[in-house]
Amino acid sequence: MDRNTRIAILGGGPAGLSAAMYLEKKGYENYTVFEKNNRVGGKCYSPKYKDGRAYEMGAIMGCPTYFAVQEVMDFTGYGVDGPALVRQYKNKDGKVIDPFSTKNVLNLPHLLRMKNHVKKLCKLLQTKYVGYDINGHRGISQGRYDGYAATKEHQKVSGENPNLKDLMLPFDEFCRINGVEGVKDLWIGPYTSFGYGYFDEIPAAYVLKYLDFDTMMDFMYLRLWTWKDGTQSIWDHLNDKLKHPALLNQEVTKVERHDGKVYITAGNEAPKEFDKLIVTTPLPYFAEYADASAAEKELFSKIDYERYDSMAVEMKPENIPDTSYYIFENMQPERLGHLMVYYKRWKTDDKNQPITTYTLRNHKGQKVLDYEGTKKQVLEDLKTMSNPAENVILECENYYFPHIFTEDYQAGWYEKVEGMQGENNTFYAGEIMSFGDMEEVAEYSRDLVERFFAD
Repeated sequence: MDRNTRIAILGGGPAGLSAAMYLEKKGYENYTVFEKNNRVGGKCYSPKYKDGRAYEMGAIMGCPTYFAVQEVMDFTGYGVDGPALVRQYKNKDGKVIDPFSTKNVLNLPHLLRMKNHVKKLCKLLQTKYVGYDINGHRGISQGRYDGYAATKEHQKVSGENPNLKDLMLPFDEFCRINGVEGVKDLWIGPYTSFGYGYFDEIPAAYVLKYLDFDTMMDFMYLRLWTWKDGTQSIWDHLNDKLKHPALLNQEVTKVERHDGKVYITAGNEAPKEFDKLIVTTPLPYFAEYADASAAEKELFSKIDYERYDSMAVEMKPENIPDTSYYIFENMQPERLGHLMVYYKRWKTDDKNQPITTYTLRNHKGQKVLDYEGTKKQVLEDLKTMSNPAENVILECENYYFPHIFTEDYQAGWYEKVEGMQGENNTFYAGEIMSFGDMEEVAEYSRDLVERFFAD
């Protein structure tokens, strides 16, 4: 492809900025990134508190298996420099517990079962499910894998494996048919509490491509990365390093594709002409403002998303928790709308910082909970935890983790969308094409550029 090709990128989050970086590395410099907000980073959102320190309203952490994020940091010269993460657990009544303690003999049968199931799953992933951790979803419904390995070397791999079709089942069912139900008690912490839905509804592919075995062990043993200025700073640094930083406050209101060209209208400005388009923003919204084809409209209408809300609160010094807390009982569908985790970012003796809360409001087959009602419930839950809030200083109501369900996955949704890559000079990337975390979307952008913009 001509290196002077004019490329429009919709979205200045991790997916869009990574796409720009990888295009630059391939020699493409005639690109434009459109971002509707006044900042980059998407759901990596790290506002500053009144003392100037960053707190998190979206993504919190990374880990050593985040190879694409490491590549971004290498490109920018930025590194991991944030506070160490610690955590404890409470039950729904606010009592501090340790569900993984071997000191309580009543825990031992449960812990032994979980340990054995984790070992069994590890073996299954290495043998029965070879290819499970390849970035993206193409080929799964056909029993094959095709992409780049989740390793630092990023080698190209492909192969046939009919067992991969099991990944389209809800994670609950996947665990049941493989006799590893006990792993759910471990995987749920960094999965459901981080807003990615419930195991009885979400296909196993999403769970295991995000929390592949090595990544899950990093989370378990707290081998985690944070950044002093928050996860947003990764993408701020990348944006500053790019030859063409994202255009901020540029909400795209129209996309027209005809005569071999792409025309982008942002706000009230005149349309701009491009040769290619990379869409990293939510595809259901794209279908509303673009000249979407019938196939695009039909496929994008299948996408659902999580109503995952974060809220930063201030507390009296005596009420600030000593650490972050996870509430496993509130990560079940029957406790929908309750506080699942609340996050204290800075060291335990620091009494001057906001605390961030996280909760889900939707579950397949149930009515979406009211936002204001859920907010009140979370504030009540903080009282139950003995950490009542004084003030709410910031709220985020997110379009979070777009995904499809088992029936559409099995019907070849991903094969159909991947088959449309390049039609109308349009390419699709972002969360729905991989997973809703910064590593997976950055990795998919690298994959996309390798497939369609390499020599």
